[in-house]
Amino acid sequence: MKEFAFDRTNYLLLAIGMAVVIIGLILMSGSGSSEEAFNPEIFSALRIKVAPAVTFAGFAFIVYGIMHRPKDKEVPVEEQQEKEVQA
Repeated sequence: MKEFAFDRTNYLLLAIGMAVVIIGLILMSGSGSSEEAFNPEIFSALRIKVAPAVTFAGFAFIVYGIMHRPKDKEVPVEEQQEKEVQA
């Protein structure tokens, strides 16, 4: 049986993180200003404070999804040290 680096939990965490990043990027988007008309909406708290924080949280969640080790694959420290000594 092949043993993959990621399991179902990792892929689920990565998908959730990507969804949060996409939501953050959507919150940042919007209409801009032109030379004819100034749009004060570009300086709203949602676009310059909340959306980057949501996007950063999504990227942090993706990193957690990559680093997450499933419970069934964890090897006790004693067994790992024994394997290192034997090698």
